[in-house]
Amino acid sequence: MTAATPRGPIPSDTERAAMRRALELAATPGPMPGPNPRVGCVLLAPDGAVLAEGFHRGAGTPHAEADALLRAHTAAGPDAARGATAVVTLEPCAHRGRTGPCAEALADAGVARVVFAQQDPNPDAAGGAAALRAAGVEVVGGLLATEARALNQAWSRAMELGRPVVTWKVATTLDGRTAAADGTSRWISSAAARRDAHRLRSSVDTVLVGTGTLLTDDPALTVRDADSAVARTAPGPLRAVMGLTEVPPSARVREPGPAGRDAGWVHLRTRDPLPALEELWARERRHVLLEGGPRLAAAFWRAGLVDEVVVYVAPVLLGSGPAAVGDLGIGTIGDAARLEVTDVTVIGAEPDGHTPAGETNVRLTLRPRTEG
Repeated sequence: MTAATPRGPIPSDTERAAMRRALELAATPGPMPGPNPRVGCVLLAPDGAVLAEGFHRGAGTPHAEADALLRAHTAAGPDAARGATAVVTLEPCAHRGRTGPCAEALADAGVARVVFAQQDPNPDAAGGAAALRAAGVEVVGGLLATEARALNQAWSRAMELGRPVVTWKVATTLDGRTAAADGTSRWISSAAARRDAHRLRSSVDTVLVGTGTLLTDDPALTVRDADSAVARTAPGPLRAVMGLTEVPPSARVREPGPAGRDAGWVHLRTRDPLPALEELWARERRHVLLEGGPRLAAAFWRAGLVDEVVVYVAPVLLGSGPAAVGDLGIGTIGDAARLEVTDVTVIGAEPDGHTPAGETNVRLTLRPRTEG
């Protein structure tokens, strides 16, 4: 049985349609990313009519189920959900964190049936389905599970790994250089590629560089030029600097980020990637964008802690200068690190296909190949 196969009584067409609506609600632009997943919920009356809808808006706010129940109770009284079916994109949680257990809230509200998509991969929150069944609620799991997981791909993977997912982002010339021999690097990538990179920053909760990059480039690590309303309203990522060298008082990373969206910055005083990720995990960080130099990238790669690679390739040749990544300990072609390409996108092309000279880059998205 696959993860996408419903487990339990077969969902109705009405419940399937409600799940697609719940997925739309979960994807509603809001104050994400964060430590929690995107979740949507639709409450159906016994006759299939929609009682209420809800979705999660970020850490500390009501979960999708609680949001939908509140709307139903506000509109039709405390018994509004009795005998109802709750259609949810993620297995209702069974733990008490900033908010109470959703499984308990649904059972207490008199919900008779729960249909969920993705099983909760968070070991601290899982178990809601069992708790609901123990309370006499009929439960069906796995409806549109693949679509639900795709909505929270990084969060789901982080829960399974027990550490933040790491995406390594780098901009290079066609011959793999990140700067010229004299150290100049502005700008290898085009303006369109830089805007796209800021969009990528807006989709993670942490941007990480090493102290070497900090001292050389003095980056701000904020989201500034992304072409999307979500990027302009979502919380900015935590700006993290890793290494033993002190961060200068004048460093731009110390400056406040955009008003109302500043997640602050942190100095991770280690050269070891794993303790750095452990500290970020303790800070409820789930997706790290690695923007450091070649030595930091090599350290993460050698430790097996790179989960995705995003490369902006410019149609530029330098012939010399710093390489995209440092020594990986590879001495022969048979040991080469080979990656799987998952996406190729031309950045900067005009709608008519015209590609202005110097304004077009190729964005490659890759993932490390796993044995077997």
